[in-house]
Amino acid sequence: MAASTLSEVARLAGVSLATASRVLNGSSRKPAEGIAERVREAADTLGYVPNAQAQALAKSSSGLIGLIVHDIADPYFSAIARGVQDAARQQNRMVLLASTSGAPLDEREAVAAFAARRADSIVIAGSRSARTEDAQGNTELAAELDRYCRNGGHVGVVGHPVVGAAHAEGYHVVEVPNEDLAASLATELAASHEGAFVIVAGPDGLFTSDDRVRGFQRGLADAGRPAAKVIRTGFNRAGGYEAGPALTERIKASDERLCIFAVNDVMAIGVTAALRSDGVWIPRDATIAGFDDIETLRDFRPALSTVYLPLEDIGRLAAGSAAGSAAASAASGADNHLYAGSVSGEVKLRRSTEVPAETPS
Repeated sequence: MAASTLSEVARLAGVSLATASRVLNGSSRKPAEGIAERVREAADTLGYVPNAQAQALAKSSSGLIGLIVHDIADPYFSAIARGVQDAARQQNRMVLLASTSGAPLDEREAVAAFAARRADSIVIAGSRSARTEDAQGNTELAAELDRYCRNGGHVGVVGHPVVGAAHAEGYHVVEVPNEDLAASLATELAASHEGAFVIVAGPDGLFTSDDRVRGFQRGLADAGRPAAKVIRTGFNRAGGYEAGPALTERIKASDERLCIFAVNDVMAIGVTAALRSDGVWIPRDATIAGFDDIETLRDFRPALSTVYLPLEDIGRLAAGSAAGSAAASAASGADNHLYAGSVSGEVKLRRSTEVPAETPS
């Protein structure tokens, strides 16, 4: 059975097509209440479903927020998504989700799709990249975002501005103090750990990973400790697991206890699983810490030392700034982007970095 049309509704209600459209598509120009009621009754009778695109044109708003994450299965991104969803609910908006591989070209396609659907705002969560292989993607993503902002769109980005994005108006960045928090973690770990440190990091040029590596090395230096060796791998659980064999070899070849810093929690989980499969146990044989304090850690054993970030609050702040609510109070940075605010975090030391008690001889 064919769907009812607006023309049929107008004919049944005895009004013009324009009047029916103003009633059902939310125009600010509203006819008398008696006429409006007649149109709504006709629509109910016919089972008419309003056209969302027509409503967007009438209201100059689609009621949509586009959200771009690297991997919705990653608890880090799902927590941010919950915050975005919460903000959208308060704004009476709906969220469109795009889960990409993290490649800027994939993000550009998502931005273009959201713009075509007249999304009121777009939130981008995920590390920016300065890797050579991402240069073309960064250029195209920046151009797509600039075009979207020039046409009245608002963008909220978590962490760092999109590389090359130039249009300041409507563009907001939520800062995350990754470097300072990683430095604090290193300082606290150095106070109780006497052995060497190793950092399991993402690819060189990935901003979030690089910030955390730089901060951790600074914290070690401030504590008078040598720089940690850095192992580069994938910025996910699989990457952490792949780093396991090299770490196992070093741990078993030395009597020195190793403290491992994985630059995010899912990498720490992967490292721990790989070590366990080779008979290396945390914290008996080595210690490990992560970053983010994802919800999954509630069920992880041993309890993982990490840096807590208010991930849902980050999502809410990014969605709120993208909607324009923070524009009046946001500060402009040297790169001409508006900074919607910064979040704070906290070091959480748990069982995974405890020094085992000495066994009586």
